[in-house]
Amino acid sequence: MTVYRPKGRNRGAAMLVLPGGGFEVIATDLEGTEICDWVVQQGITCAVLKYRVPQKWPQENGEQQRPKVLLGLEDAQRAMGLLRAQASFYGIDPHKIGVIGFSAGAYLAANMSNTDERTYPLADAADRHSPRPDFAIIAYTARMLDDSKGKNSLELKPWVTISPKAPPTLILHAMNDATDPIRQPMAYALALNDAGVPVDMRLYARGGHAFGMRPTADPVTTEWPGQVKQWLRDIGML
Repeated sequence: MTVYRPKGRNRGAAMLVLPGGGFEVIATDLEGTEICDWVVQQGITCAVLKYRVPQKWPQENGEQQRPKVLLGLEDAQRAMGLLRAQASFYGIDPHKIGVIGFSAGAYLAANMSNTDERTYPLADAADRHSPRPDFAIIAYTARMLDDSKGKNSLELKPWVTISPKAPPTLILHAMNDATDPIRQPMAYALALNDAGVPVDMRLYARGGHAFGMRPTADPVTTEWPGQVKQWLRDIGML
């Protein structure tokens, strides 16, 4: 975990960044350090997590299955505990620590949002802090939708759990994402809403997958950071 601190005004909030990479690699720059460059400009402490990869997802009857122990989730939960344990050192409010995840990292962020349980033995005081984020930003998420139910189904995979304790969530996605179709975040958003969790969606016609913050001709690449900033204000994090 690499922590970046705001150089000017410190607003007391923090954001854990979980880059994507399909659980094979980690897009440390596109969906990591470049995100933190923007985050610290907003007066928010930022931490990029290099979680363990690769981790192969097993196959059963030709269908991909979630590993019983998700290494990246363990690392993300540990990182959240460390940030809360060291909140006073970093000058952050332990109740204003959120997560932003991209693709595979978005799947990890959703998992963090919906569970307090850890699959590793508690090691120290940091692991006694809640691993659940105070807000979650889910960018082009994957591995949520049970697409075996038909094109118009919005059912979640059997391993996806939804908790009414999940934090306020903002979902970002492009309608033309060919890697993770739009029904992935729609299914997750509807499930959160059914559980009574506040959820916002920002959908764009174009942008594809893994757009990050590098400007292109697609409006999403330059507009989504402003949408995030406004949303953080709306939920009282800024």
